[in-house]
Amino acid sequence: MKTIVRNFISVLRRFKMATTLNILGLSVAFAAFMIIMMQVDYDRTFDRFHKDARNIYRVELQWEGDPFQAIFARPMADVFIRFSPHIKAGALTRPFSNETLFTVEKNGQKESYLERDMAVYPSFTDVFTFDMTEGSEKALNEPDKVLIPESLSRKIFGEESAIGKILETGEIKSMFSGAFKENVGARFTVGGVYKDFPKNSIIENVIYTPMDEQENLQSWGNSSYYFYIRLDSPESSKDLVNDFLAYYKKNELGKNLSWYNGEINFRLVQLPDVHFTTDVIYDSTPKSNRQTMWILVAIAIVILVIAGINFTNFSMALTPMRIRSINTQKVLGGSGSMLRFSLLTEAVCISIVAFLLALWMVYSVGISSLAELVDANVSLAAHPELIAITAFIAIFAGLLAGYYPSCYITSFPPALVLKGTFGLSPQGRVLRNVLISIQFFASFALIIGAMFMYLQNRYMSTSPLGYEKDQIIVTNVTQAVKNSKSAFVNQVKSFSGIEDVTFAEMLLSSQDQYMGWGRELNGKNIQFQCLPVDASFLNVMGIKVSEGREFRNEDELTNHGAFIFNERGRDVFDIQLGDRIDDAEIIGFIPDVKFASFRMEVTPMAFYLWGKDNWGNGSAYAYIKVKAGSDMRAAMQKVQDTLKNIDPDYPFNVRFFDEVLNSVYAKEKKLSMLITLFSLIAVFISIVGVFGLVVFESQYRRKEIGLRKVMGSTTSQILVMFNKTYCRILLICFILAAPVAYYAISRWLENFAYKTPIYGWVFIVAFLLVAMITIITVTFQNWRAASENPVDSIKTE
Repeated sequence: MKTIVRNFISVLRRFKMATTLNILGLSVAFAAFMIIMMQVDYDRTFDRFHKDARNIYRVELQWEGDPFQAIFARPMADVFIRFSPHIKAGALTRPFSNETLFTVEKNGQKESYLERDMAVYPSFTDVFTFDMTEGSEKALNEPDKVLIPESLSRKIFGEESAIGKILETGEIKSMFSGAFKENVGARFTVGGVYKDFPKNSIIENVIYTPMDEQENLQSWGNSSYYFYIRLDSPESSKDLVNDFLAYYKKNELGKNLSWYNGEINFRLVQLPDVHFTTDVIYDSTPKSNRQTMWILVAIAIVILVIAGINFTNFSMALTPMRIRSINTQKVLGGSGSMLRFSLLTEAVCISIVAFLLALWMVYSVGISSLAELVDANVSLAAHPELIAITAFIAIFAGLLAGYYPSCYITSFPPALVLKGTFGLSPQGRVLRNVLISIQFFASFALIIGAMFMYLQNRYMSTSPLGYEKDQIIVTNVTQAVKNSKSAFVNQVKSFSGIEDVTFAEMLLSSQDQYMGWGRELNGKNIQFQCLPVDASFLNVMGIKVSEGREFRNEDELTNHGAFIFNERGRDVFDIQLGDRIDDAEIIGFIPDVKFASFRMEVTPMAFYLWGKDNWGNGSAYAYIKVKAGSDMRAAMQKVQDTLKNIDPDYPFNVRFFDEVLNSVYAKEKKLSMLITLFSLIAVFISIVGVFGLVVFESQYRRKEIGLRKVMGSTTSQILVMFNKTYCRILLICFILAAPVAYYAISRWLENFAYKTPIYGWVFIVAFLLVAMITIITVTFQNWRAASENPVDSIKTE
């Protein structure tokens, strides 16, 4: 055994670089596998931590001819909750949390905190599992009592008990302007502290406040809430929708929808499936899709397989160099089974060393900025099961990689081995080439996929949106700013680099859907997305009116304001200039600007200018246009200073409009970067395998190289001979990988309404990239053997 280990160490010393790269490749593969599976586990277990997760459902509604929508009307939900004994609890929640400035008195001093809060039914805690550290989850049933997360309790109150502490509300920023009653100046008492929910949940760690008892209580036409129910068992969900539809017709609930004459439908989505449900509109919950999840699983397995192939090839390549010394041990009395066991132990030990190195790599990623590429918690302590599984895989990989070489080495009669020199058998070479082919196949597919993901992200970031976005600064505004609107505009425009200022209730292109309005037009019910803006908005943003006119200041003096529709709305609803919606005149049409994200097709929408009859909360954002060539940073500083002068206590979010667009596609960009990173890892591991094989092959064929040079072959001819085999393998693998990659990327692009073309040059670049790296690697490593004096190589052999 000692002799075998000593001989093995001697071989490793002889090929230090090949050995080091192989162990490094294996450890990188284990680390990549663990990080990918952390993200997969994050998505797979989304919202499964609730005690009754399989009994909890979100109820979704569908109007005839429209997709399902996630938002519900309050009176409809109240009827739904009461109609069946199988519904144990039901609750409504607003679709977005507010951003509220809370004031807390501490030691006689008032301190302000900008925190998120959400109004819910008190029964919200009966539907979902709240693990309380202080107080009771029933606190929402008491007037003006709220629940706060444990992290917020520590942030504000430290180690003190939060129960009974007073939170006073100040400025409130709401996503749905005017849709809800906001409690500015309300005094809430902390009634309970709950343990923070995991990141992989649609339930946010916010301050939960009880919903006003009269809020939209009879507003059947105001679909503005998410609606969740908890059933007695999953089986009860099968007939619940049909039963409610029958109940709906029997009790003529449709008469409450006087503006709608079509059919209505519902569906129940089990809580763990909400994260993966994408065929629904007005849904702001965090999304993933199972297709992406399985792509990541496939990548993790591919990287492991590539590394395992390298390790197996490495063990096989060592075989001819060790066969004589190992069979010498057989002559000296060693049994075949004992020798095989020793060789397997060596392989397993190398694999375990690589695994331990991988743990260090994962730890390092967890404390670096690379951890931001995944949503999951990249911490070893948070994933003990995954670490155990990876350790088992490492041991299995060692056994698998060592099994064939150990059997092959010990299968020959010692006398035959000690007489001559052995190389790999033809079957061994075929197996080695097949394993290398699998690596190249995976590398081609991953690189092609990564390149198209980059192109799609670039397409979304650089495609024309139909309005100016490059010289724009945006900021949220408070009531104090709205009250001093003219002063704010004048102070900002006093900076020579700022051209104009306008206001709107929404941020353009910052989400998939906006506020949906259902209105009557020429006797027909229509649904469109509405963005209330100031009169100067279209002019400042460079949106041209294709027919009709722009907004004017005098439109604000009318009772009901004015609409400007996009061409899509004009075509779908057959709108004419001068038509009226609720007495508000349609004064113009604009081209189909990309007002929402690229994930969604352009739908009917309208910019709306409020008249005197204004039930909204007013503008929530200011858009500041900077002159071309001006200092954008200085302009931003001017905006920040002006805001601070008007409302010094509020932490405004002033940013360039480009940052808004970047945040919309953050998930796609993170996925693209992940795929790119792991594609590079796969290519690195594949090239490591090629490098190791070339090292050993050049050693096996030294005598052949020497003889060829004696017979007149040049160095370049010998290098071409070595590269020819790999070029054939590369070409075959590319021909097989290209259609697979094409299919996979076509399916992924289906997630976008607007997508990059599938360019042929991407496939060519991917082939040239892998081929170039492979040829450089083979040429570099064989240069020494091909340039060596043939007398030395023949003499040595």
